[in-house]
Amino acid sequence: MHEAERSPITVVGLDPGLANLGLGAVREEGKRTRWLGARLVTTRSRSRQTDRLAQIYDEVSEFLALHKPDALAVEGQYFHQQKETAFKVGQALGVVLLAADRNGVEVFEYGPMEVKQALVGSGRASKEQVSYMVRGLLELPADAAARMTSHHVADALALALTHLSARRLKALTLPPR
Repeated sequence: MHEAERSPITVVGLDPGLANLGLGAVREEGKRTRWLGARLVTTRSRSRQTDRLAQIYDEVSEFLALHKPDALAVEGQYFHQQKETAFKVGQALGVVLLAADRNGVEVFEYGPMEVKQALVGSGRASKEQVSYMVRGLLELPADAAARMTSHHVADALALALTHLSARRLKALTLPPR
């Protein structure tokens, strides 16, 4: 067994957005992965842009400080039809990266196809299939499952689980010490 498989790890997943940003924290210890918490950060469209970004920074920083993760997994590959939407998501991601840096958390990026492949086994999986796998893999209690009505939170948890999967795969490919 490789050391990467033995050492416990806490990962926060983050589904970026300006209006809605999902956060989910998980901890892997041995072969068990458990849910630690989740949050949906919602900003008001009528608020000033700087206030919205400050709110995101503050809430992400608070969540990172609470869970003290070893890694932050974020969604990459922002291909939006609307340039304005992509720009706003990029701004939100910028303050997230700053919050991670200030909290000493390394950031890893995964594309939507990677997440679907890691959790469902198909890069063409639906959001419902991904959400179902997240609930099953984490054996979420009823109150936590109720929060999964937001696909942003489900996506954040899926990103955290994808990072754990990638970590296990990397451990399998490393030569033993």
